[in-house]
Amino acid sequence: MKVVSVVGNRPQFIKAAPLSRALAEVCDHVLVHTGQHYDEDLSQVFFEELGMALPDHRIETGSGSHAQQTGSMLVGLEPVLGSEQPDMVLVYGDTNSTLAGALVATKSGYPLGHVEAGLRSFDRGMPEEVNRVVTDVVSDL
Repeated sequence: MKVVSVVGNRPQFIKAAPLSRALAEVCDHVLVHTGQHYDEDLSQVFFEELGMALPDHRIETGSGSHAQQTGSMLVGLEPVLGSEQPDMVLVYGDTNSTLAGALVATKSGYPLGHVEAGLRSFDRGMPEEVNRVVTDVVSDL
């Protein structure tokens, strides 16, 4: 079984760390870093401190508007998932990385798991709330 985790910022690294270690013991776990938080040095420190393997794939998203970031991630994630052919894609939280991973997985026909599914602020004016709602709608787990 192959599971791909899509992460892009430091809070997601923290959420993914225990799952990443556990999954690596029972399946082929692939880590994709979207580059939403794009400081390489800070990202590196988090992976080391959390005892996580370095990402298998990096998408250099960088800064920009929500649309620019999400669009860049969509374009970058599609070939990664296509080459990996996962049995499950996991996304974490409520970021643009979460939304992009969810959309690419769903549109490509891969089952999707959402870690933190169901959390709500009920404020549709928050971009993160939109990401949560859309991701939950397309999630399988």
